[in-house]
Amino acid sequence: MIAKERVKFPVRVGLLGCGTVGGGVLRLLEENREYLASRVGAPLEVTRVLVRDDEKDRVPECRREWLTTRADDVLSADLDVLIEVMGGEEPARSLVARALDAGKSVVTANKLLVARHGTELVARAVANGADLAFEASVGGGIPILRTLREAFTSDWVVSVHGILNGTCNYILTRMRDEGLAFDDALAEAQRLGYAEAEPSLDVDGHDAAQKLVVTSMLAFGASVDVASVPVEGIRSIDRLDFEFAARFGYTIKHLAIGRDLGDRIVLRVHPALVPKTSVLANIDGVLNGVKVVGRALGPCLLVGRGAGDMPTAVSVVADVVDVARSKIGGEPGLATRGIQVKERPLVPLAEVHARYYLRFDVEDRPGVVGAIATELGRAGVSIEQMVQDGRAKDSDSAVPVLLVTHETDERALRGALVAIGAQGFLRGQARLLRIEAV
Repeated sequence: MIAKERVKFPVRVGLLGCGTVGGGVLRLLEENREYLASRVGAPLEVTRVLVRDDEKDRVPECRREWLTTRADDVLSADLDVLIEVMGGEEPARSLVARALDAGKSVVTANKLLVARHGTELVARAVANGADLAFEASVGGGIPILRTLREAFTSDWVVSVHGILNGTCNYILTRMRDEGLAFDDALAEAQRLGYAEAEPSLDVDGHDAAQKLVVTSMLAFGASVDVASVPVEGIRSIDRLDFEFAARFGYTIKHLAIGRDLGDRIVLRVHPALVPKTSVLANIDGVLNGVKVVGRALGPCLLVGRGAGDMPTAVSVVADVVDVARSKIGGEPGLATRGIQVKERPLVPLAEVHARYYLRFDVEDRPGVVGAIATELGRAGVSIEQMVQDGRAKDSDSAVPVLLVTHETDERALRGALVAIGAQGFLRGQARLLRIEAV
């Protein structure tokens, strides 16, 4: 009898932000109103929306009477669920913390917020019997966090390999397929709306690093400072790297990588050579993809659109449905109480043990290839394959020397690269890309 009476009341929802993602959330809530009510057991009713400018034109589903420019108008309202889609670190962190302290459940799509403050905010949610749900912070509409939280709850996650940034994936795809230079592929991505006018967050790898840290909370139960994760972007990749990677049987992808080694975990983000026959090698364009390996289950692959208003809105609203169900069922905060994280040390990049692709642009003179091989041998680095492609066109031209190593420690390899660089025949920096057998 009590449950029937509770179903009559709507679940009251507020939004912090109503930009691209917020507009998509309101569209989805309106278009699927009856269906969502049947899934929740009560209607979802938006009551307040925080915006910077309440005169700006917005999606038709955003009613003017909901709008306010005062955060207190939203936080003091009688809400069941607060959706944070304003982005950035502040004031988002402060507003979410206030909502959780007041016992309001929060759904967020803010990867930066969760990457930097997820441990603190989860603790606040648990202490106040509220939920903190953040599926949309990683992979847009791909249910990677839900899969880790629910499907892998009985298993142990061994590793995660993810293509988590659509901008990088699009640029690398165009460079590989059309032979575009990085700058030209980036400009094309910007024209099509796949890259920001200031693209550093994406192309320098920091967006993927934030998503990896969030993923590691559920994959490895890890609380990690995002600043401690080794990160490399894709600006230095050029067409020659794709040509020679293909000759060795690989393509190049920008990967976010996590592994559980027991006493420590591996988290790193960088471009890598992956076999052309692997599944991740064939996830192209703006698509995202994540391969999770469980100790019992083995490999599991999720692929889809990792950004955009509606894919992200799908994940946000799915979280709203879960949170609302918990509240109606009398168990608010239940899902969040299952998130258990602790500080776990990272394996330094110098201790990574892998195979490597190396490219040296060198002067065309006798003894260069031998000198490279000698220095690598002194460092204990064994060469698997080597290619010297032709001769220089003139005395000022450099010749590329490419090689693939057997497995070795990165510290030893980098020591050899320093010794090779000191000999004076290199034109520019040596190129180092790790090889990932995914």
